[in-house]
Amino acid sequence: MALKRTNVYADDADLALIKEAAARLGVPEAEIIREGIHRIALAHRVWDEPFVTDEETFDLGEPVTRDDIRATVTGGYETRERRNDGHAA
Repeated sequence: MALKRTNVYADDADLALIKEAAARLGVPEAEIIREGIHRIALAHRVWDEPFVTDEETFDLGEPVTRDDIRATVTGGYETRERRNDGHAA
């Protein structure tokens, strides 16, 4: 990857956070800044086409409610916990 130099203005609080993170991770401050730029650029990317097509989705037959999702996630979590504790699912 070819890197180009640019100047960026940042406030003291952000620079302190960058310095702290770089020291904790043992990497150059520039690496933290490059990663931050990359992540925010990806987060704001606009795609020309939908992420999935209608053919790649499936119909659950009816609307899925918040309670349905919560019950399914909770059930899966509890099953995993029982399995990890050595109990039958």
